[in-house]
Order: sequence, then C-alpha cells, then structure tokens
Amino acid sequence: MKLELLPRIQSPKDLHDFTPSQLKQLAAEIREALCNVVENRAAHFASNLGVVELCIALHLVYDFSKDRLIWDTGHQIYPHKLVTGRFKEFATMRQKGGLMGYPNPNESEYDLFMTGHAGASVSTVVGLKAGDDLTGNTDRKSVAVIGDGAMPSGIVWEAMTNAVGLKKDVLVILNDNKMGICPRVGGLAEYLDKARVAPVYNGLKRDVSWVLNKVPVLGESMENVLAQFKESVKGFLHGGMLWEEMGFRYVGPIDGHDLPTIRRYLEMLKDVKGPVLLHVLTNKGHGFEPASDDPVNFHTPAPFSRTEDDEVIPVPKASKPAYTNIISDAIYQAMKRDARVTVLTAAMCAGNDLGKVRADFPDRFFDTGITEGHAVAFAAGMAKAGMRPIVDIYSTFLQRSYDQIFQEVALQNLPVTFALDRAGLCGPDGPTHHGVFDNTYMRSFPNIVVMAPGDESDVAPMLDFAINRQGPTSIRYPKTSAELVERQVAPVELGKAEIYRWGTDGMLIAFGSLFPDCVAAANQLREEGLDVGVINARFAKPIDEKTIFRALKECSFVITIEESTIVGGFGSAVLEAASDAGLSTSHVKRLGIPDEFVTFGERSELLADLSLDIEGIARTARQMAARVATETSKL
Repeated sequence: MKLELLPRIQSPKDLHDFTPSQLKQLAAEIREALCNVVENRAAHFASNLGVVELCIALHLVYDFSKDRLIWDTGHQIYPHKLVTGRFKEFATMRQKGGLMGYPNPNESEYDLFMTGHAGASVSTVVGLKAGDDLTGNTDRKSVAVIGDGAMPSGIVWEAMTNAVGLKKDVLVILNDNKMGICPRVGGLAEYLDKARVAPVYNGLKRDVSWVLNKVPVLGESMENVLAQFKESVKGFLHGGMLWEEMGFRYVGPIDGHDLPTIRRYLEMLKDVKGPVLLHVLTNKGHGFEPASDDPVNFHTPAPFSRTEDDEVIPVPKASKPAYTNIISDAIYQAMKRDARVTVLTAAMCAGNDLGKVRADFPDRFFDTGITEGHAVAFAAGMAKAGMRPIVDIYSTFLQRSYDQIFQEVALQNLPVTFALDRAGLCGPDGPTHHGVFDNTYMRSFPNIVVMAPGDESDVAPMLDFAINRQGPTSIRYPKTSAELVERQVAPVELGKAEIYRWGTDGMLIAFGSLFPDCVAAANQLREEGLDVGVINARFAKPIDEKTIFRALKECSFVITIEESTIVGGFGSAVLEAASDAGLSTSHVKRLGIPDEFVTFGERSELLADLSLDIEGIARTARQMAARVATETSKL
C-alpha cells in the first residue's frame, strides 16, 4: 500500500483536514506502517494494531498539545507517534538514536511520561489534573488509556478510589482486548467477559439507583416482584455496575474499531464533571489477520516478510537457545523431580517461555496477571505451607514488589526462588526495561542469596541449589543467547566462586553472563603478553572472600565486571568486603552500568558503549596494566 496521508501529518491538527473516508484510509496506512517496521526488526505489534482508531479519535476530539494523555502500557504508542508528526523517523523505531518504542518526552511534547510498566496511568492523570487545577489550568482535560491486562494492578484501584474521592474530572479509557501479553486471567477478567456481551450502558443518561428507587412499593407480594425486577435491571446493566458503585460514571462497552462511534462518545464525555470510565472493545492485532489470530506470538514478533495475501514468512532465528529457554527447561525438570516446586509469573508466561510448564503442570503453575507484589506475597504463603515456589519475573518488573520481597519473603526467611529474566540490558526496549537494579536491591536484604550463572552450564545447578535452600535466593540472567565456556565445571556451593584461570598480572572477576566475554578478553590479552586470569564469581551475596581477597593481594590489578548498576552492585560488594578486611583497593576497577539511565539500541551496541564487550574489557585491562607500570616506575 502506498502511504499518501501519513507523510502529510505534521501534527494532530492535520487530522481535521481529512474527510471520513480519508480517516478510514489513514487507519489502514498506519497499520501498513506498523507492518513495515516489524518486517525489519522486533517491535511491539499486535497491541498497536488494536488501538489505531482509538488513537485517531482521541487526537480528533482533544488537543493534547495542552490536554493530557497517558498511554498505559506505553508499548501501544506507535500510532500516537505517527499522528503526532514522527512519520519521517518511524523507520528508526527501536534503533539506537531513533524513536523509542515507548513514550519519550525527549521526542515530543505529546509524550508526557516514559510509560514502560503497567498500571500507573490513572495515578499520573489524576496528579496532572490536580496540578493543573492548582495552577489555574482548569480547562485542561486528562485522559488515561489503560488495557484490561493492566487493570488488576493494585495501583490502578488505589488511583481510581482517590479520583472519586477528589471528584477530579478525568477520563479513563479501558481498552478491553481480552489480552495482556497472554490472555488475561482472574476474577476481573471474568467480569469483563460478561461485560463484553452486555448492552451499551450510558451512565450519563441513565441513573440506575434513581430508576430502582422510583419503583413504588405495592404490598408484600409485590416486593418479591420488584426485587426480581431490580436484579434483572442490574443484570442488564452488568457491564457498568462495578464502576458505578465505585463512583465512576461508566459508559460502554463500545466498538473500539468504529471510528465515528468512538469519536461521538469522546465528544459526549469531553466536558463531563467527575471521573468517567469509557469501556472500549478492541481486537489485539486488528487489521492484520495473522496477528489477530495469534496475538500472543505477534505481541513482539521476530522480523518477518509478507506475501501479497499477508501470509507471514518468518526470518530465521539464531540457533543458540536463550537463557530464558534454558532456565525454563531447568524449571520443568525440577518440577518433574520435586512435587513441592511451583511456578508463579505475572502475565509473562510467553515471555518467560513457560508454556510447557503451564500445560504439563497446570496445578502448580500460577499466572497472577500484572500483580507482581501479589505474586511475591502469594509465593511467600506457598513457601510457608511447605512448597518451593519459583517467582519467574523480569528483573525490571520485580522492582514493583520491593516491599513484599522485604516483608513477606526476606524478613520471614522463606525458601522462595526469584528467577530474574531480562536481567541486564534489554536492548531496544530501553531504560524502562533494562534490568540493571536487581543486584543492588536484592543484595540489600538480609537472608537473600544473590547468584548469577556465568554461562549455560551454571543454570541448572544454580536452580537446584536455590530450590533446596532454606531461605530466599535470587538468580539473574539476561535476554540473550546463552554461551558455554569449555572447562571442568566446579560444583555450585554457597558463596564459592569458580576460578577459570589464575593470572599473575591481573584478574577479571565476572558476575554473571559476561563471564564468556571475560574469558575471550583474557585470551586476547595473553596473546599480547599480559597474564590475566578470570574468576566466575557466581555469588554477589555472599561473595567468595577467600578467592577474591587472594586476587586483591596477588594481582597488580583487579577488574570486576557485571551487567548491572555499579552503584551497590557486585563491584561494590567486593570493595565493601575489602574495606572491612583492611585491604587496599586502589588497584580495583569496576565495570558495569554507570549511574545513569542507559538508552535503547541493540544489546551489543550498548555493551560496547559501556566498555562491557570483549574489546572494552581488554582495553580497560590494558589501561590498568599501564597505570600499574607507570606507578611502579616511579618507585
């Protein structure tokens, strides 16, 4: 399809120049642009296809150069970027230096927050509205678009309750597509399933309590009839009762792919006082049949090409399995061996490759939805009951359960295993998704053991070690293909590092999956005449003081390497232990994520920028060796 209208859009104001037929054409062009992006790189796809008409309608009704709009979760931001004048840069989506795959205030005034996690949109629009009212900008409108997958998040209900209490004029649009990344789960999901088939309810024109209370009481026998009548009316209006009882005006459900209808309802709601919820029904993947038929796999599909009939031809993937696949297999084997082992995830069954676990162990697999705090506290309860739960959640999302890790797990010293997927740099997903803080926040809690496999051979032994501990354990691993370092693998023992090779000139101490890169860098340095050793640390808490202190005493320089923040991370643990022991650390260099939010790009590009690739590690070692030589010559 030739894109004729999209290139003409410099701002949302240009939408008003289009006829209804042109707006329909624009929706088709936006979907074509989305397909073009995914043909070149992995990108969020099905969720964006589903909000095209909703996005156009919002920008036709509101002026978001002054009004407020928050997309929750921000991965459905692509159509918004196109209609806010970023078409020329759209081909750079998720490439280093290009457009971010989430809202980015540095790109446009139309992006207010980087929203990469689910659930906070209602809170932020209530805050925006409260702030605007206090500063005299009372004419500004505030709108949050939130998916049904994010609605169970506790913060959503906290915000909605507060919005009602404050009587703030906010519009919450529930984008109901029956999906998160995977199909939605839980009691709210069942409620929304019923609401989808309910007639459209307009909370502005029909006050249920008024109708029911005006029915006259005509005697005792008639009271039963009236009671039944009341229940039938409530059933008829099922879709809105929950929200109306909370204090929101409820409108819907309406067809989210009928642009004129959406536009008409948004116009009707624009000046309504108090909090309103508009229930919009959409189809994830709408307009591209393969994505609508399989929205799970097309949430963030690998690059593919299309035939004229929209048949998908996948681009061949790398042959090496990812750490995610390897730990999933290890979990599966552990569940076969030990009936106490359970798995909990927060709406990330597909992302964590747990489909086979869910299929073969349905009684011991629990998808809690996007409720990370609940998942951790739930796991604590299971552990107290004698089970061995594994909480399998992305590192960046586990942060949302910080208090439950502290109170319900660490404080109780319960045997919960945390499998932290996507720990490290998550490439094109960017700063909202980089899992770089878990070393620091996990290491701060008493009782928790903090581990990371150096390569593929460490994964299964570490998981077995964690499951059989009598306290909590964290295992982190990155979003990348797993490497294998040929060696006689040492057994996994509490607080014991693995010496790959000792060096007389210097030592590289790797915590986590950069261990193979350290081996490659050390081999390169040996060819240059520097005898540099490598240690696979395995543990950040407790660290192997015996081995690390030996390196500090015997080697002219020591470099710690981790794919996590150096503030409070593994390198900090080494410095703290050395300081407590009275050892000099002037010859120690820490490599890791600096005290800043790292941008997006391919993981290899970002590692190179941070001197965490093979060449960067080797270069740092050369610099350290040169500094030592200079200092020695001055003696």
